[in-house]
Amino acid sequence: MTDLEDLVLTPGERAQGVRVDSVMFRMDWTGENYPGELAAFVAGRVGAFGAEPTDVDTNVVYHAAESDPTLRRGDFPVRQLDHLSDVLANLGCTLAVRDNGTDTYEVLVALTGERELTELTYQGLPVRAWGSEPEATLVSLDCPNCSEMLVWELPATETLADERCDCGAALFDAGGRPMPSVTLHS
Repeated sequence: MTDLEDLVLTPGERAQGVRVDSVMFRMDWTGENYPGELAAFVAGRVGAFGAEPTDVDTNVVYHAAESDPTLRRGDFPVRQLDHLSDVLANLGCTLAVRDNGTDTYEVLVALTGERELTELTYQGLPVRAWGSEPEATLVSLDCPNCSEMLVWELPATETLADERCDCGAALFDAGGRPMPSVTLHS
């Protein structure tokens, strides 16, 4: 198994004792603080690995968003990450995220070549390639009957089939789909 540090740090950074935290970009679910910040971070990491980051930008995403009336708050960062993930694949790198259980994206650039990111962790939390399925899914809702907030963290292979609230209200059907009266938090 490969260590995360071997993939996200250059040999020089490892020799200097640079920590993974210093090469991680944190972005709120609503997006960057300043336009171009994420692309500049990714380009800087690609450059640190010795690749030429000429196509590492998100201008095409910005232009597409200007004319998209369906774009909702929180959609733009996902589009940026999708775009940058595709760009990095052509440079032998992988865009990775640390699943920290919050609504913050913790983004890393890993030099992977043809290798896939598997079974990586940082400070006990999973790190996975952007776009891959998370190991766990967070489901939360307010019971439509008693208004109690309910939260589950499920392995990706499990569902909430036939789940009920303590008050007795049916929340999910036998297939694990929410009942019509149930609205999941996004």
